[in-house]
Amino acid sequence: MKNQDVCEITCIHEEKVSRLKTTLSSNNTSKVAGLFKALSDDTRMKIAFALSVEEELCVCDVANIVGATTATASHHLRLLTKQGLAKFEKRGKLVYYSLDDNHVKQLIEIAFTHQKEVEDRDS
Repeated sequence: MKNQDVCEITCIHEEKVSRLKTTLSSNNTSKVAGLFKALSDDTRMKIAFALSVEEELCVCDVANIVGATTATASHHLRLLTKQGLAKFEKRGKLVYYSLDDNHVKQLIEIAFTHQKEVEDRDS
């Protein structure tokens, strides 16, 4: 007796599948996933949002905004910088952080806009 619940076709749109597999293999999805992983932490998302609203902030101001110590804020800012989401400039004894470029700012803004739309739709 044959199992009728099993699909006997292994690929319906071979051309699309082939094209997408090629595209995915040439793009570095793990690096993109790393960007989202960096932003998946609540504190880092708060920092990224603050930097999307303000052009730049010093470490001590970031610490006050997120309710953390300067050391903790510095740790999160270093991680955001390592992932290419933020950049810094040292001025005397102070270090100022900003988002790396406008694409990062757009990513943060789109995420918050989307979340607001989901909340409005669900209420």
